[in-house]
Amino acid sequence: MPIASAILIVITAFFTAFLSGIFGMAGGLILMGVLATILPIPQAMVTHGALQITANSWRAFLLRRHIHWRIIGFFLVGALVAAGVFFLLTLHPQKPMVFLLLGSVPFLVWLPRRWIHLDARKPLHAIMCGFLASGFSIVAGISSTLIDIFFVHTSLTRHEIVATKAITQIIGHSIKILYWGLAIVRLNGAHSWPPLWLFALAIPLSMSGTWLGGQVLNRFSDRGFVKTLRLLISAIGLFYIGRGVHLLFF
Repeated sequence: MPIASAILIVITAFFTAFLSGIFGMAGGLILMGVLATILPIPQAMVTHGALQITANSWRAFLLRRHIHWRIIGFFLVGALVAAGVFFLLTLHPQKPMVFLLLGSVPFLVWLPRRWIHLDARKPLHAIMCGFLASGFSIVAGISSTLIDIFFVHTSLTRHEIVATKAITQIIGHSIKILYWGLAIVRLNGAHSWPPLWLFALAIPLSMSGTWLGGQVLNRFSDRGFVKTLRLLISAIGLFYIGRGVHLLFF
């Protein structure tokens, strides 16, 4: 891997972990776009998954008192079903499709709340969330925005949302790493996995960024948190749709 690419990944890992520490998303969305630009899709998926598991694990530890484990249990059921389906299908989307998916999902946050009757506290809804989110994590690399539509009608605080979502994303990224890791071995051999030294550099910075983001989260109001998040990820989504269209037609 070129040194310039490695430096860019390491720096991006820090700043995106900082964003995710605040919002519980957005950072992973940006990181996936950067990785998909400079790496082949299988390597980008594995690298993104490893860094996001680290950031989400640290975030979950810092906010562990706010995790709703009942939601996680039902989410895991749906996630395992999705994993079984996708391992049978073995779908491997190309870069244009990945960017189009990355750009489209953020706009789910603009759906009027009166249209959405999903609640992660309900067992069937949590299972559905696990199935959809884990499947989307496999094909597009991210799922945090999709997970959000299952939390908009809960009575959870911003800390509880960020903490519980951190565990759901650990599950989704773990499945993604296994899925795409096997694809790398099958298509190119184990030697084509991202180098371990890249993770050794990026993981500590990712943890630091997560901690700093958590300090900023404490300064937000619940209302300001949602408004800022919507604007941020919508801007990212527009950029990715443009990127996907460019790759598809030019």
